[in-house]
Amino acid sequence: MDEMLEVYNKNEETVAPQVARYLVQFNQQDLDSFINTNNTTSSINFILKNYIAYGQGFNLDTKVEIYPISGSWDNGTGKFADSPQSTNGVSWKFRDASDTLEWNFNSNPYTTQSFNSLHTTEGGGVWFTGSSDNKIIEVTQSFALRSDKDINVDVTDIGLAWYSSSNALTGSSTNIPNNGFIIKFDDSIEFTTGSTINPIVRFFSVDTNTIYPPELQLRWDDYINQSGGSSVTTITGSTNDFYVSIKNNKNEYQQNSITKFNLKVRPNFPIRTYQTASNYITNYYLPDDSSYAIKDLDTDEFIIDFHDTYTKISRDNSQNFFKVYMNGLEPERYYKILIKTKYNDTTDIIDNKLYFKVKK
Repeated sequence: MDEMLEVYNKNEETVAPQVARYLVQFNQQDLDSFINTNNTTSSINFILKNYIAYGQGFNLDTKVEIYPISGSWDNGTGKFADSPQSTNGVSWKFRDASDTLEWNFNSNPYTTQSFNSLHTTEGGGVWFTGSSDNKIIEVTQSFALRSDKDINVDVTDIGLAWYSSSNALTGSSTNIPNNGFIIKFDDSIEFTTGSTINPIVRFFSVDTNTIYPPELQLRWDDYINQSGGSSVTTITGSTNDFYVSIKNNKNEYQQNSITKFNLKVRPNFPIRTYQTASNYITNYYLPDDSSYAIKDLDTDEFIIDFHDTYTKISRDNSQNFFKVYMNGLEPERYYKILIKTKYNDTTDIIDNKLYFKVKK
């Protein structure tokens, strides 16, 4: 769920927000269950992604800041095009739907809150900024004038601090509560004297009817190499010399399934030998540094990008394979698998039209 916080300049004929921030929260039970099941705390990586829906006024390089919120809050029920506008839920001053619980700065030495002459009302959220061992947990992303304006940041320290066994922020055996993230511009943009902030930007929310809701991606190193003692040979040459397919592609998968894709690798022109079996049924390994990526077939956007650690293709004693958690993909859409290989200082991308669909 997510929500917007705004403080307005009431003296203008057209009421416009001077400062706008937003909150987004992800289910902690899902995070705990995943980490406990996969025992991945040593290699896990949390990535916060949020896609821009509208932006204007990017005439300078800008920076956004992301912090973990220290207090609970109520999500509103309003939608973007509601008329009249619905204003229930968390606001600049209050964190509950009934407007009774204020965003008061508390006595925790590791939290902070905004207060400036621009903000005539104390509020705008309360968030953690550090820990007892001087660990700074501010996460930032800078936008250049003509760069991509989607939020895409590593928030691993915050994600682990929410996990029940982590003490990364508090310096004790207890974790911090998962009340989500607050995303804001840095002070140089927020604390200006103009009637409106510059730039103005909006991001897709959880209620979007598009494929771009906020995401908290969990990545971890699940590479396995069980090729010891195997008689399987590693393929050599460029991608023009061999062909890759999926041995067990069912083409459609349930959204809550975990699928192991087994790869069939063979040379396009096998060496001629005297034998009774076909050379085309002999399987090979891809080069060891191979990885996979997944694209949305319609938009051609990377849903899971290539990574030398987190999407490295594994080996068992007879084949290459990798696993995909389908609940991380939007349902009722088609996806394409790409394979990246490296050979003799050359990197090749293999697109053999390996498609599949995720169903509800």
